[in-house]
Amino acid sequence: MAQLDTVIASLLEIEGANGAAIVDADSGMALAAGGSPGFDLNVAAAGNSNVVRAKLRTIADLELDDQIEDILITLKGQYHLINVLQGAGNAGLFIYLVLNRSTANLALARHKLRSVAGTVSV
Repeated sequence: MAQLDTVIASLLEIEGANGAAIVDADSGMALAAGGSPGFDLNVAAAGNSNVVRAKLRTIADLELDDQIEDILITLKGQYHLINVLQGAGNAGLFIYLVLNRSTANLALARHKLRSVAGTVSV
């Protein structure tokens, strides 16, 4: 878990980041979480696992030979980024990052999120 806590700390260093979690899409359980987004990250992790599973089902139903890179949800005051992890040992996991919309640079945050995601190994 120490490695996952380090990943959460790196994610929270992204400008405008208010919260982050590494989530198991199948169970909806946050394996690690941190920050203060103003809501319960564990509830959000479970809810967003439904989003990821629904999109994966849609990709399968459409018979697309593709995979999710990331999902952006834009709220009035926040950006919610979901980055589905790839690679050995990371199947079924995603990073959930909450950004303050008024202080975050979305393009830079996505770039840094992808960089951090590449370092995750469970």
